[in-house]
Amino acid sequence: MNRTVLALSLTAVVSIAAVTEAAAWTRTGSTTTPRGTYSSAAAGGCAGGTCSRSAVATGPYGGSVARSGSVTRTAPGTYNYSRTTTGPYGNSVSRSGTVSRY
Repeated sequence: MNRTVLALSLTAVVSIAAVTEAAAWTRTGSTTTPRGTYSSAAAGGCAGGTCSRSAVATGPYGGSVARSGSVTRTAPGTYNYSRTTTGPYGNSVSRSGTVSRY
């Protein structure tokens, strides 16, 4: 599990570092509950009609969940999206599709 947490953390750092456009943003935070402290980091940005976001959240016992995704405008009122979520044991779920307003 430690390799998975390290890989997820490195993926999040690389994703955060890759967002360097003028519209880029980053956020970090933590929350303390009776069960322990949870920390998170996220970054995103937009350029050339595509907006992307990457985030990682780590629980008090070291397990992490990472999510990355993007949305691209392909025509007026039409958008393609994709996202991948990776859990603390390395399993991933990916989703993608197209959304139209009309």
